[in-house]
Amino acid sequence: MISKKAHIGVGCKIGEGAIINDNVIIGNNVTIGSYALIDNGARISDDVVIHHGAVLSSPPQDLKYKNEPTELYVGKGTIVREYATLNRGTAQRYKTVIGENCLFMAYSHAAHDNIIGNNVIAANCVSIAGHCEISDWVIIGGLAGIKQFVKIGAHSLITSSLILVKDVPPFIIAGGKNVKYQGLNVIGLRRRGFTTERINKIKSVYDILYHSGLNVSDALKKIKDEFESEGDVKEIITFIENSKYGIIKG
Repeated sequence: MISKKAHIGVGCKIGEGAIINDNVIIGNNVTIGSYALIDNGARISDDVVIHHGAVLSSPPQDLKYKNEPTELYVGKGTIVREYATLNRGTAQRYKTVIGENCLFMAYSHAAHDNIIGNNVIAANCVSIAGHCEISDWVIIGGLAGIKQFVKIGAHSLITSSLILVKDVPPFIIAGGKNVKYQGLNVIGLRRRGFTTERINKIKSVYDILYHSGLNVSDALKKIKDEFESEGDVKEIITFIENSKYGIIKG
């Protein structure tokens, strides 16, 4: 069922049994699989691929939601696999934002009011609670659960089958039963063109933060004393200083 009120671009392919509701805007060359639901408030960019049974822009699973007109934005080139669910926002932010060239694997979930960057991968059965902020190039392993309001810095890797309740600074691997710092995401950084010199500098910063025995405040002071606050170093410092609920431990 395709509403006559929906705005659908050129070159789109829509599978059997798909439902597209009234307040929907779909860009060009979008593929929507069979029995997918594109609900009110969906704003789908060009070249997005939505697979069988996926549900986009459904109402948030939040008891505070009172049917306010909110939206879900999905960036260009993003792929949403079978039975993944992406909720629209609540009155707190009025929108959920998914960036470009992301991949949400089968049965993954992104809740209301999330802000998710570009090139993010959420593996099978990942569950991202509401109000999270996930930066570019983050990879989240299968069956991981992300607590509401958690922030994850760019280029970080979250391993599978864990519950994340603290913020994860950029460039690192977070994993283990109690989710701790497990070193730099070196393979990911190299794939994205980081030089050895750049990686080593980032490692030196995290050696102070996680291996010096200092608390976070004293470690930040030492980092500021020893490094110019620019580029990757500035990104790390800014992330930690803006962390409301604290970062993962070493």
